[in-house]
Amino acid sequence: MPAELLEGGPLAERIKADLQVRLAALGAPAPKLVALMAGENPGAAAYSKQQARACEELGILYELLTFPETVSQAEVLATIDRLNQDASVTGIIIQMPLPEQVDRRVAQRAVSPVKDVDGVHPANLGATVQGRTELAPCTAQAVFALVRESGVTIEGAELVMVGHSEIVGKPTALLLLDQFATTTVCHIATRDVAFHTKRADILIVAVGKAGLITGDMIKPGALVVDVGMNRVKDPETGKSRMVGDVVFQEAVEVAGMITPVPGGVGPLTVVMLLKNIVEAAEIQRSV
Repeated sequence: MPAELLEGGPLAERIKADLQVRLAALGAPAPKLVALMAGENPGAAAYSKQQARACEELGILYELLTFPETVSQAEVLATIDRLNQDASVTGIIIQMPLPEQVDRRVAQRAVSPVKDVDGVHPANLGATVQGRTELAPCTAQAVFALVRESGVTIEGAELVMVGHSEIVGKPTALLLLDQFATTTVCHIATRDVAFHTKRADILIVAVGKAGLITGDMIKPGALVVDVGMNRVKDPETGKSRMVGDVVFQEAVEVAGMITPVPGGVGPLTVVMLLKNIVEAAEIQRSV
């Protein structure tokens, strides 16, 4: 029997409904998100438009500040400092990638932790060690929410995280470890990835490599959460399409439940950004 689809859309709508209630309780002024983008990158530009639409839907103010590709690190840091001091700004997000002359980590550390709605400041990443999700990385929160939504028992489950990035793999593993999953993290140096994935009750894949996980690498009945977003060309039509890191056609015949790509983690990631903005506003106004 084909696996049950675990789609992110329904959960995203429920979370947005809750956020609308919380925004109404906050009252005026509306929270404001400011995004910083340097140079021209189609992916960053598309994500920025997605952010703007999502904010508009909930009545959150949105501003995009753009810099030329030649922007200096000093200019970026000065802008961040100004936004940190601006009481009208609730959240700051730095669109990636940044030009090579701007150190990503230095810029991320410069954002005030209470305005870091991307969840990448060391203080917020560190909070995930304690299982706190107030301002955790958005994609990690999306995966965590989907795993809980699945109804699969997390405590005691064999959980394998393929990918160890700072914004997905590591924080996701920590959040689920806090729920007492028996957690294994695979990465580029893992000698035999299949050895680990085949025993996973919960398999999460976030590498960014199409076709990385095939059906024979999945434990029958497992929950599979595919975070990968890869654009590939369809050999039959010649048109490009979005696929995950998991070979869906094979995995759906083995897994018990699986997230589709697109339509799984994606819809929740932007909603978690909105959640972080609302939570940042609540934190700031409670001081």
